[in-house]
Amino acid sequence: MVPTRPRPRAVLITVLLVLALGLAGLLAFNAQAQFRDHRATAERVLRDYARLAAARFGQRTAQNLYYMAYWPIVEAFGRSGAATRPDRLPTPDALAAGLDSVPAAFVRHARYTFRLTLGPRGGRLVTAGAASSPAVRRWLTDTLPVHFDAVFEKEEHVAALMDSVDGAARLIVYTVTKPAHAGAPPVLLGLDVDPRAMTPFYTMGAEKFPLLPRPLTSGVIYDSLGSLEVTDASGRELYHSPVRYDPMFTARDSIDPMWAGLHVQVTLRPDIADKLVIGGLPRSRLPYVLGVLLLTAGLIVTALVQLRREYDLARLRTDFVSGVSHELRTPLAQIRMFGETLLLGRVRSETERRRSLEIIDQEARRLTHLVENLLHFSRSERQTHRVAPEPTWMAPLVRSVVEAFAPLATPRRARLRTDLAEGVVAAVDAEAFRQMLLNLLDNAVKYGPEDQTVTVTLAAADAAGLVRVSVDDQGPGVPPAERERVWERFWRLERDRGSAVAGTGIGLAVVRELAALHGGRAWVEEPPAGRGARFVLEVRAAASPPPTTPSPTDRPAPAEATA
Repeated sequence: MVPTRPRPRAVLITVLLVLALGLAGLLAFNAQAQFRDHRATAERVLRDYARLAAARFGQRTAQNLYYMAYWPIVEAFGRSGAATRPDRLPTPDALAAGLDSVPAAFVRHARYTFRLTLGPRGGRLVTAGAASSPAVRRWLTDTLPVHFDAVFEKEEHVAALMDSVDGAARLIVYTVTKPAHAGAPPVLLGLDVDPRAMTPFYTMGAEKFPLLPRPLTSGVIYDSLGSLEVTDASGRELYHSPVRYDPMFTARDSIDPMWAGLHVQVTLRPDIADKLVIGGLPRSRLPYVLGVLLLTAGLIVTALVQLRREYDLARLRTDFVSGVSHELRTPLAQIRMFGETLLLGRVRSETERRRSLEIIDQEARRLTHLVENLLHFSRSERQTHRVAPEPTWMAPLVRSVVEAFAPLATPRRARLRTDLAEGVVAAVDAEAFRQMLLNLLDNAVKYGPEDQTVTVTLAAADAAGLVRVSVDDQGPGVPPAERERVWERFWRLERDRGSAVAGTGIGLAVVRELAALHGGRAWVEEPPAGRGARFVLEVRAAASPPPTTPSPTDRPAPAEATA
């Protein structure tokens, strides 16, 4: 069979489908690129919010410390007279006595108060309260003058520094007194506080001065906005929130070095992003995009497969019409030729006349068989085929089919042999079964060699209640890989497609469909002799025999009959 070229319509549709897939891929790429751009913009906004929150956190902490802790200390020292009288250095408890509750609690965390008189030859340090170690005293006399000169701002009146000395973290808060007379050295008054006393000031005033303006947070309460962290200048942690979030949107800020130079960090809660960004944080559409792309690709592949199947089906239908035309042309030509011979009286003897009538009968039978196949095929295409199985004596039915087919085997000089088990009853539609067996016999004779013997076997019902009819030929057989495909419509073996053997490609398909309608099946297997093919038809045995017994005329046929 010469392969046909693809039709222009099929090529055009294929090109359009491939272009559609390319367009879908381009749209998917653009959608993902847009998502990445929107996501990056939203994340920049959230990082800006984190920086704003860190700045506000640092500003609030500095204000709380200055107004609620540091400045009250300056006022307390002024009221105590320690600024003018060296002998009046109060202890931490005495300094806290006149303060409000919040600054008083802060001052009570102090270890001692101190007075440091600065001078060109070093400072003179006096303390009141808990004793201070020599290492701490040396650190104070060495560090405070440097800090005073480099960091202290006179208009603020107070400063703080933090470090770890003698195995303990220390927060030094100090102020400077006015000199008693011109030229007198500065005097620093202060106290040494445990840095843990600063903890209340990190969250104080959160409701009045939230990390972010309320219009941005959509009413989210302070505790659930994010996590906070405070460290000193050396990175030692002083405070952190009870809950810590993934540092996706984190920012840091610092407090003025004059107030201990603390570092603050704010980490926004990741799921708060939907409320901080208008429209919410863009979510990846990649799964949906890939799903749509895969669905589009699947639909396009399906369309291409269907297009290919349509093309193959059109080719098969063309071959089918060609095969049917050839199958019809030959018997019709024979019938017409011998009919004209008889009509014109050109026969020379009674023998020639009888031979002409036999050929006409033979070709008419072939036409009848072909038309019945076409009718069965048409009904199956419309799914209107119905069978009416009823208990039937199988041996007489098989014998009658073989005898009816015998004239069709004559041109190939095939011999038909039967091996029938008597008394077998199956539930079959007689006409449908006749068509199935005729198709199997026709297939065996058509594709087998000349002068072969075709054996039809009827076996008794097995333990499963199944009756088996097999047709053995002596042809080349069916390759194992093709034994299922031969039952498909229009399918022919590759070796037969270029041969002179005509065929429609629907005979075996009709057999399998009728077998399925009977609740049975049909298949191909190797014959015991190892040569040829065995086509097996299996139907269900009847529960009870038919009301009539086989006719006496339906006696067993000889073991072998030559057609």
